[in-house]
Amino acid sequence: MAQDKGRTARAEGRAGRTAPKGSARGTYAVGDARRQKILDTAVEHFAQWGFNASSLARIAADCGITQGGLLHHFRGKEDLLLSVLAQSEQHDVERLFSEPAESVAAHFATVVDLAADNERRPGIVRMFNTLVGESGNPGHPAHAYFTRRYARVLGYTVDLLEAGVARGELRPGTDCEAVGRETLAVMDGLQIQWVLTPGSVDMPAGLRGFLDRLLRDISVAGTGLPAARPNTSPDTSPDSPTGRGAGGPA
Repeated sequence: MAQDKGRTARAEGRAGRTAPKGSARGTYAVGDARRQKILDTAVEHFAQWGFNASSLARIAADCGITQGGLLHHFRGKEDLLLSVLAQSEQHDVERLFSEPAESVAAHFATVVDLAADNERRPGIVRMFNTLVGESGNPGHPAHAYFTRRYARVLGYTVDLLEAGVARGELRPGTDCEAVGRETLAVMDGLQIQWVLTPGSVDMPAGLRGFLDRLLRDISVAGTGLPAARPNTSPDTSPDSPTGRGAGGPA
């Protein structure tokens, strides 16, 4: 009997060693694809119903899996929400903060490009607006996230504007914090209007017009933004509608 067990163990060991090398990677790929599908589906649910009214069971059903299968990837609804926000944040960090802007004008041009990106990610924009409204409640799971996000983006903008003043690009005495807050307010306001009536609001054009007028007012040379960049091909990143699903607004 002991000999039989030994032969069985050795046979199983050989079977494990001869298994296709790509099988483990294939399993991971399937798991990654399922996780991404859950994230993409959650974006649409949080956008439509917000966090509190969204249901893990409905999200799982729309993914074609059980709620238990969803919980294999995420610990719960709050973990899923924060994972969705982290994915959106990564897109924006790479788009807006990956390289220091060479000038205030260059930064403003990048912000306009980000607005164009957001038009190709309607699910994320709708979700962002819904969750920002909800997170005004200090008990909301995304309250701390949005508080930190606005502080970080404002701080980055103010630092960049102050650097522009220091090198003589912007007028001395420019109220950099006021300019930064006004810029964020216009960006968010245009996003809200676009979500309500997408066909009647051109986010990039509206934001470009505002930033051009702002720059002409605060720059020493009185010049605005450089000529508009040519349209780029549709976004095919994983979090875009033309990729694997809807993907973060500025």
